[in-house]
Amino acid sequence: MSKVRILVLTSSTGGGHNARAVAFAEWCFQLYRHDVDVQIEQMLEKSSVINRSGVNLYNWIQRRSPWMHKVFYSVIEGLSFLNRRSVVFGRAFYLQVLEEYRPHLVLSVHDCLNRGYFQLARKVLGADQVRCATYCGEFSGGWGYSRNWIEPSVDLHFSRTPTARDFAVKNGIPVERARVRGYLMRPRAHLEHFTGDSRLHYREKELGLRRDLFTVFLATGTNGANNHLALLPTLVAHADKCQAVIVCGRDQDTYNDLIHWRASHPEFNCYIEGYSEVMHLLMQACDVIVTRGGTTTCAKALSFECPIIFNAFGGIMPQERLTWKFFRNGSDSPKIETVDEFRAIIDRWLADPKSYAKAKKAFLDLRYVEDPTRVIEELVELANEVAGLKLQRQKFPPEEPATTHPFFEI
Repeated sequence: MSKVRILVLTSSTGGGHNARAVAFAEWCFQLYRHDVDVQIEQMLEKSSVINRSGVNLYNWIQRRSPWMHKVFYSVIEGLSFLNRRSVVFGRAFYLQVLEEYRPHLVLSVHDCLNRGYFQLARKVLGADQVRCATYCGEFSGGWGYSRNWIEPSVDLHFSRTPTARDFAVKNGIPVERARVRGYLMRPRAHLEHFTGDSRLHYREKELGLRRDLFTVFLATGTNGANNHLALLPTLVAHADKCQAVIVCGRDQDTYNDLIHWRASHPEFNCYIEGYSEVMHLLMQACDVIVTRGGTTTCAKALSFECPIIFNAFGGIMPQERLTWKFFRNGSDSPKIETVDEFRAIIDRWLADPKSYAKAKKAFLDLRYVEDPTRVIEELVELANEVAGLKLQRQKFPPEEPATTHPFFEI
C-alpha cells in the first residue's frame, strides 16, 4: 500500500530535539494512522564517530560545565561552512538512509541537520521527488541562534515564536516559506488537562503532597543537569509553607542521593521521580518550575501555566540564553546563578503572595492558543505534493476521550 514517507532528522543533544521528533511521529499516527510512515533517525550519533563524539561532548558540557559551551558553540557554527552544499561527516550513512527509505519529505528538528542535508536529498532523490522542511524550537534570535538553522533552499521553515521567525527571515529564510507554529507537544499533552480543583486532587492523591502548600518543581532535562541538592535547603527552611516535586532525568546518581536526602528530612514534603513521562501533569500540579532554558520544557511550562525560574548555575549555554531572553523580555522571568538569588525569590514570594501573583500574571500574558494539528497538516501536505495520495484525516480530539482518568476532561 502506498504511504507518505517522512524522514525526521534529529540528535540527542539535550532532549528537546528528540521530543519534537517523537511528538511529530505520534501526531502523524493520531491524524493519519497508517497512511503516513515516519522514520526517525539519530543522524549525528549513527552517521560517524566524529558526530557521535560531538554529541557526547555537548551532553557532558551541559551536565558539568555549561560555561564551556560558548567555545563549543563557536566551533559547531563552522559546520555552516562545511555543509554549505553537501554533507561532509556522516555522508555515507545518510546516503544509505535516503536510498533505502526514499522519503517524500525530509524534516529536520536539529540545527546541525539542515545545511547540506537538504541539498544531498534533492541530488539523490531528484529535486521534484522530495521536499525539505525545518522545525526550529528556539524562542528568539541573536547570539545562540545557530546559523545552521538557516538553509534558504528549505521548502518550509517553522519557528516557535514571531520573534524567532523574524530573525530567521532576516538571516536568509524566504519570508513566504517562514511560518510560526509554537508548541509541538505529544497528543496526550493536549488531551490531559486538569479541570477545577482536580490539579489539587492529583497533587494529593497521586503525588502524596499537600493540597494547600506552595509547590516548587525542581526540574531537569533528559540528561539530568540539575542543582537540586543545592536548592533544597532554601525550601526546607519554609517547610510549613512549601513543598517540592523533583525529577532527575536519566541521572541515577542524583535520584539515589535524593531518595537518601528525603529519608533524612521527614519534615519536608516532596515527590521524587527519575525520568518522567508525565512532565505535563507535574507542571500542572506545581506553582513554579526551576529549570535550565531547554526549549521543550519551557514551552510546556508556558502551555501549562507554570512560571519559570531559570537555572543558570555554572553559566548559561548560548541556546538557553535565547529562551531566557524571550521570557525575560516578555515577562521579566528571573534567572538564578546562586543559592542566595534563589532564596531571595522564594522568601519574597512566600512572605508576599501578591508578588508571586504579579509574576505569574506577567508570565501568563505570554501564552498563546493554537491548533496543534495545523503544523502536522502543513508538513504532511508538503510531503503529499510528491506522493500525490488521497489522505483521510482523523478527528482530533477523538470522539472518545483518550483517557478515562477522572482528573481530565476533553
